[in-house]
Amino acid sequence: EFDFKVIDTRGAENYATDHLSRLENPYENIFDPKEINETFPLESLNKVTHKDPSIPCDRGTHFCNDQFSRVMVKYGVTHRLPTAYHPQTRGQVEVTNRRLKRILERTVGENRASWSDKLEDALWAFRTAFKTFVGCTPIKLQLNELSELRDQAYENSLIYKEQTKKLHDDKIKNRIFNVGDQVLLFNSRLKIFSGKLKSRWSGPFTISKIYPYGTAKLIHPDGCNFKVNCHRLKHYHGGNPPPLEIPDVHTFPKDN
Repeated sequence: EFDFKVIDTRGAENYATDHLSRLENPYENIFDPKEINETFPLESLNKVTHKDPSIPCDRGTHFCNDQFSRVMVKYGVTHRLPTAYHPQTRGQVEVTNRRLKRILERTVGENRASWSDKLEDALWAFRTAFKTFVGCTPIKLQLNELSELRDQAYENSLIYKEQTKKLHDDKIKNRIFNVGDQVLLFNSRLKIFSGKLKSRWSGPFTISKIYPYGTAKLIHPDGCNFKVNCHRLKHYHGGNPPPLEIPDVHTFPKDN
């Protein structure tokens, strides 16, 4: 074993510094201001070498506006908008990634180092979750055949129609009309400038004859006879409405 002691090392450091300071620096003037070439053809920046000059993009507001459309017309470029069923351009990819990120944050934590280990579990949870906009889970759309989905959609449509019909029939009032009854007729003609408080019922009329399938013949006091559907009729119980009582109102002269 040998023991030695370094007395002074500044000489070696100074020698290396002196040697490096003598070398030429190629980046010495890289930050110096340079003149701008005004003759640079800016039109070449917009030139696209393609057989069909078109720009496919999504339906975002930063692309679908008047200013962008005028630029496309000026340079002769076709602005192609994809359909809403294309998942890459209708925002479905971003929504899926955002939901996967939310699942990983709630199950694993904010430490992203272990997210890759639980990505398969997050995908399984996302695929087996019920989606409201499609009415089923995504994995069900992948495993089931198209004919099964059509049959199920047809059955759901029948159930919905039956429920709607029952709800409509419950609100129908069973009105029985006899010959000699006085009725009011609903005026279904279009009136553009009709008053809001004006009644749409006209009459009264007298029923002279009842036909099958809900048809009645009405007689007007002026001698006019016509047939109408009984759904447009309602019973008239007679009597005039009470007069409208208006309290005493003090009037003031109009200011000139």
